[in-house]
Amino acid sequence: MAKLFLGLDSSTQSLSAVIIDYDRRKVVYDKSLNFDQALPAYHTQNGVLPDPDPLVKHSPPLLWAEALDLIFAGMKKDGVALGDILAISGSGQQHGSVYFNDGVVNALAGLNPARPLVENVSGIFSRPTSPIWMDSSTAAECAEIRKELGGLKATAQLTGSDTFERFTGPQIRKFYKDEPAAYAKTSGIALVSSFMASLLAGKIAPIDHGDGAGMNLMDIRNKIWHPDALAATAPDLKKKLPPLAESWTVIGPVSPYFVKKFGVNPDAQALVWSGDNPCSVVGLGLIREGAVAISLGTSDTYFGSMTKCRTDAHGEGHVFGSPTGDYMTLIAFKNGSLAREKVRDAYGIKDWQKFGEALAATPPGNRGGILLPWFEAEIVPRVNRPGIHRFDLAEKDAAANCRAIVEAQMMSMRLHSQWMNVTPACIYATGGASNNVPLLQVMADLMNCRVERIEISKSAALGAALRAAHGWLLQAGKKPEWGKVVAGFSDPVPNSEIRPNPKATKIYDKLVEKYAACEREALKRIRS
Repeated sequence: MAKLFLGLDSSTQSLSAVIIDYDRRKVVYDKSLNFDQALPAYHTQNGVLPDPDPLVKHSPPLLWAEALDLIFAGMKKDGVALGDILAISGSGQQHGSVYFNDGVVNALAGLNPARPLVENVSGIFSRPTSPIWMDSSTAAECAEIRKELGGLKATAQLTGSDTFERFTGPQIRKFYKDEPAAYAKTSGIALVSSFMASLLAGKIAPIDHGDGAGMNLMDIRNKIWHPDALAATAPDLKKKLPPLAESWTVIGPVSPYFVKKFGVNPDAQALVWSGDNPCSVVGLGLIREGAVAISLGTSDTYFGSMTKCRTDAHGEGHVFGSPTGDYMTLIAFKNGSLAREKVRDAYGIKDWQKFGEALAATPPGNRGGILLPWFEAEIVPRVNRPGIHRFDLAEKDAAANCRAIVEAQMMSMRLHSQWMNVTPACIYATGGASNNVPLLQVMADLMNCRVERIEISKSAALGAALRAAHGWLLQAGKKPEWGKVVAGFSDPVPNSEIRPNPKATKIYDKLVEKYAACEREALKRIRS
């Protein structure tokens, strides 16, 4: 019988399902359900509820529950052999939180397959909506928690990250301050990931170390709830949080609800879920220190694996638990593809091929020209006032500005990842701009390592399926090695390898020093 494992990914806008045939090293099912389109009654826009306050971004947890019913119904309709599934795990958008009342335990244990899932759980919430990762309304709470923990550097050392508005701890604190009566009636708090895992298992699921690290509540080194962080956030918080667990922990068999309603294998195991970023680390095969991925999307993201825990004293980067038991690092740069697009459009360049040609027509190092492309407020470095800054760069030179923005983005990644003390051995490029060869050549030259393109559209869901396989094999008494678990599922695109040019690398080694000086000067101007 085939070894089939199901990975689910509950993202901001959709719920995706990926099933792998482990022995054949093949994805055999891949489908997504868009929340706005499939469930219009919730009136979400891109998965988020409209709010008059632009800083507030919430979603309804009932939407996610109803989507879980629909995705299983869709798999059954598509003829998926759900009776052959051996284990299920999942991925959830990081940082989002779900708030339970004291009726949750009985409701989960008694899920009735004769009724929709959404009806079964409609009465379990002490808070009807869930703040998600896009919410930025907790600046005051971040400052309060940071102060209690001894400042930015101390907070990052304790929890893996500085306090950020989207992180769960500050969101919990805001709920406690704004709605103390509702907080008092809250018997449990889950993340999106552990909420969905609880539905699948029919009981309260633990929070795994990967997603727990995105809360500003977990001791990043000892992987336990940090008492000082809990105390700085809200009273009696530990009583409301589930236990923390390794990423391969089996919660138990899948709830009879899914067995009776959809024909899921009654022996299928439900594993803890993790966050989308930790799951993507596995989905992209980043299981060893030195393996790095750069996602070139709306925001550019630099992430990879790290054996020894090191944190960023400047509070710009994040350290989460990796599903392998090690650590993962992540740095997000807000000015990604939209900034590249603004430069392209400013010079009337019609498409990305022409943009690449303009970039390739200019020399590495751009004759010393530097651009700081902060079209929007930036996360890394922290820039609250957007602005474009040029140094030894003519604004009218279209080709030079095309090269300047790419070099700036790559130099920023190199500069702001130094705290990791991990030299990349290989970079996997993914996302929309990863098919632009001149751009990838700059990446290879600046990072001084080979770059390979990888095309995995649902890396988080795939990572969840691989985590399900790993956990099932462990429980079966095997000793699965992560290298063997992920082999064949995340191979780079054939013939996509780009190697660094030693002459260009030497130029960039000097230019990055100038870039750092320009960045310091610009930040001084902005902050003065």
